[in-house]
Amino acid sequence: MKMNRFSVLTAIVIAGTAARLIPHPPNFSPIASLALFGGATFASKRAAFLIPLAAMLLSDLLLGFSTITPVVYGSFALITCLGFWLRRRQTVGRLAAASLAAAVLFLVVTDFGVWALSDWYPKTLSGLAECYAAAIPFLRNTLSSNLFSSAVLFGGLKLAEKRWQWLAEPAPALAP
Repeated sequence: MKMNRFSVLTAIVIAGTAARLIPHPPNFSPIASLALFGGATFASKRAAFLIPLAAMLLSDLLLGFSTITPVVYGSFALITCLGFWLRRRQTVGRLAAASLAAAVLFLVVTDFGVWALSDWYPKTLSGLAECYAAAIPFLRNTLSSNLFSSAVLFGGLKLAEKRWQWLAEPAPALAP
């Protein structure tokens, strides 16, 4: 079977998602980086959303689901959109900014889901503030994981593209 770019990218996303099954510190997981990676590297926007979310669904079949699972998946869909911003120009600075934005977006969206869908916090503005305050300690691991995983994913792909020319995405044709 001849490998193509789509197959390699899909394998990378599935392997990265499997890392959720390995013991790791809380919120130190490559999933947000995989969503960024999908948005930035898959030629098809549909595949950019579907492949990372499908891989996540497969791992969740083993790990289990929670009340906020749809909110978590929604946050990763939004992070995939951040990856679209990286498509045209992938620099270290833009990747670091997208990784930081992904960590903040994940915290804001998922913790709003925790506040709205659970009985853990009162449904008041102070209850929402308390929920966000409780999440702040997890932000460090999320950001560290995003920066590390993004460097491995994007840097690894760039190295592989240099080694195997067929893996490099063809340059877009210039308009007349």
